[in-house]
Amino acid sequence: MRGSRQSGSVEVTHALGVELGRSLVAGLTIGLIGSLGAGKTHFVKGIAEGNGEKDPRKVTSPTFTLIQEYTGRFVVYHIDAYRLRGPAELFALGFEELVRPETIVVVEWADRVRSAIPADRLWIEIEVLGPVERSFTFTAESRIATACWENFSRTTS
Repeated sequence: MRGSRQSGSVEVTHALGVELGRSLVAGLTIGLIGSLGAGKTHFVKGIAEGNGEKDPRKVTSPTFTLIQEYTGRFVVYHIDAYRLRGPAELFALGFEELVRPETIVVVEWADRVRSAIPADRLWIEIEVLGPVERSFTFTAESRIATACWENFSRTTS
């Protein structure tokens, strides 16, 4: 399944993330793709908030820590693959142990480790259209991702 949404501000990007966070289905991996400054981390802040993270200040880019963990309905692991040289380095971080039926894993710069992203995945490509305007393209490639997309679509159409 494919779909898209538009954002005209950082606040709308965050709100889309909140709605996706409320729509999560256990066992999902989200692959975020977008250039520097596209809004990936703002979007993930929304996902964490929508999932029930109590302290939004702890939602930051994991560029140097590589993995952040957020709580809520599900444990969300937030990974930044920007500094990784490929899937082998992602697996060396313990990626396979994070991907479980009861967790959510969000990978920024997922295009750098595409072959490592498990089958239960939702790809989200963020295209920069202007200073704050963004286009989000969602591609659900599994039953779990499709269920998440359908939940999200009901609240954002």
